[in-house]
Amino acid sequence: MSQYLVRRANVLVLVVPLIFLGLIGAVSWERLNASRDAREWSQHSYAVLTTMKDLAIALRDAERGQRGYVLTGKDEYLAPYREGRDRIGVLQGELQKLTADNLAQQERLRALAPVVQHKLEELAQTVQARRDGGFEAALRIVNTDEGRNHMREAEAVLAAMLADEQRLLDDRLAQNDARAAWVRWLVLAGSVLAVLTLLWAARLLNRAWSRSYQTEAEQRDLALRLRTTLDSLSQGVGVFGPDRKLASWNECFQVLLDLPKAMLRPSTNYGAFVEHTAEPGRPALETEDQIRHGSRNPREAVTYERERADGHHLEIRRTPMPDGGFVLTVSDMTKRAQAEGVLREAQKMQAIGQLTGGIAHDFNNLLQVILGNLEFVRAKLDGDAKLQTRIERAAWAAQRGATLTGQLLAFARKQPLAPAAVDLAATMPDLVPLLRRTLGEHIEVRYVETAGLWPAMADPAQLESAVLNLALNARDAMPGGGRLTIELGNKVLDEEYARHHAEVVPGDYAMVAVSDTGHGMTPEVVKRVFEPFFTTKRDGKGTGLGLAMVFGFVKQSGGHVKIYSEPGEGTTVKLYLPRAVGVAVAAQRTGAPVALPRGSATVLVVEDEAAVREIACAILADLGYLVLEAADGEEALRVFGANAASVDLLLTDVILPGNVRGRELSERVRAIRPEVKVLFMSGYTENSIVHHGRLDDGVQLIGKPFKREQLARKVAEVLGTGALGAPEAGNVVELRPNRDT
Repeated sequence: MSQYLVRRANVLVLVVPLIFLGLIGAVSWERLNASRDAREWSQHSYAVLTTMKDLAIALRDAERGQRGYVLTGKDEYLAPYREGRDRIGVLQGELQKLTADNLAQQERLRALAPVVQHKLEELAQTVQARRDGGFEAALRIVNTDEGRNHMREAEAVLAAMLADEQRLLDDRLAQNDARAAWVRWLVLAGSVLAVLTLLWAARLLNRAWSRSYQTEAEQRDLALRLRTTLDSLSQGVGVFGPDRKLASWNECFQVLLDLPKAMLRPSTNYGAFVEHTAEPGRPALETEDQIRHGSRNPREAVTYERERADGHHLEIRRTPMPDGGFVLTVSDMTKRAQAEGVLREAQKMQAIGQLTGGIAHDFNNLLQVILGNLEFVRAKLDGDAKLQTRIERAAWAAQRGATLTGQLLAFARKQPLAPAAVDLAATMPDLVPLLRRTLGEHIEVRYVETAGLWPAMADPAQLESAVLNLALNARDAMPGGGRLTIELGNKVLDEEYARHHAEVVPGDYAMVAVSDTGHGMTPEVVKRVFEPFFTTKRDGKGTGLGLAMVFGFVKQSGGHVKIYSEPGEGTTVKLYLPRAVGVAVAAQRTGAPVALPRGSATVLVVEDEAAVREIACAILADLGYLVLEAADGEEALRVFGANAASVDLLLTDVILPGNVRGRELSERVRAIRPEVKVLFMSGYTENSIVHHGRLDDGVQLIGKPFKREQLARKVAEVLGTGALGAPEAGNVVELRPNRDT
């Protein structure tokens, strides 16, 4: 724009407002002085009015005191009279001074003075007459009405003075308001003119500089949008120009590539970044030669992956730009890698679950027949020690097979758990003596706990079995002796920890840590240590299912397993079990084993495998029970219908052929007779009685294969006739040493 417009704008902005301000200031000063004088005169009028009113009040007080004394003759009634009389003279003097500038008021004061004097004399005569001649003498003076006439005359003069002074006050207030209004309008008008002038000047300036401001604003807006876009990305972005120098970047670019801040400045050469990231443990970038010759199509984006020393997986993408530069995009793919690992683990679990689920039921039925018959025969043989030994060996082998099947189910998270609030401080110390006897004298067992331990939500028997498995693995890692430490504590796994472990839910956990001073493991072995059938032991020395069972049990319980190991330093396995909140702590199992309970109740046994059904019925009959049997659900309903009044317990397999499964059979039986007890048996459970790996509330289960003692105690427990202190059976896994992994 021309300099003429700028000059006009400067004149309007500076000169015109100064002129307006000078005029407004001068007039405002004059009006403010006048307003101050008017305010002083108004205050003077208020003082005159107040004094007049006080004079009228003093006259009335004097008259009131005189009347009170005349009526009563008591001197205390003269107090208002005396005070009023003394004040009248003073007030008259004040009025004389205050109205010195008002001739009319001075005239009225001169007329008022004798009237007031006569009134005071009349009051004094009346008081003296009452004192000397009594009430009648004073009454005669009052009845002359002289005092009343003087009072009326004085009030009339005071009223005239008040009216005149009030008029003067109103006039002065009106003048003051008029001056103030004039000043306000003057200031308002001047302000409006000044604002209009400034607006006009601003318009001229905007016209003069609009083009340059518009260009600058566009550049700023473009830069701001680019910066905001870059900073809002969860990916690292670095923009390099045709000269291979850094032009733009965001914060994630620095964080993901672990770059020093000093390096992140405009014009930093790409080669400096290549050299920095080439150091060990850093995600290496493409070299300049690779950028120049590595791609057949120079316009094609190049993507490659790198891993940082801290385990973060990065995906780096180089996208060429038309001007010859390129954009580096760095994405943190750690969560995706973790999610893929969790998915692979879930697929592995599903495959193993399908495998174990398919064979566990039939395999456990076979083991049940073998184990049941062996125990039944052993109970009948007496005196033949060699034959007893062979039967015990066969029973041990069958029980070993059942343990392996249970471990497979544990890893696949298919075992039925009965979680309860476990007081670790009460249960773990009882396990230490067993560990000392089991591990041997060359292993020193230490136990450490902290105060205020939280209860853990887990299956108590499975927890003990997991700790024993870890202890046995630790023993095998210390063939020449060492130290085993069991540590209990409270741990909070926060959001930050959960971000690095995709399967972890943030929250409170009770921790059980088992540490050894053995030979330790390499990182490659640690990655595979929980896989089923993976073992570092010699052939025939382990099944590779011990740690797999521990892993499956903790995961099924909603917990987390973390293993730390260094070759030559030892290994620590930490089990994080969910904290039990609002649940009563389960009572400890106490007491020594007692004699097998017997009974005379009627038990209906439902099992599709004839051999399993036969041995179960034989065991129960040998214990004194009256046994009825059925091969499937339909037959069981017919048998129950014929003996409904006598059946006390329904012992049924979960998986039955036909349309009536074990759960449905129990519901239909209890619908007819609710007092009938139900005990399920199964080598592999389906979702009819187990949901999310846990037994439904109120469900009783005994896992196959079971021993004669287990069946005896479980039946007595369900019927309510079991001996106090008998250990639990059924779905509780026995505490057995295992050499697995």
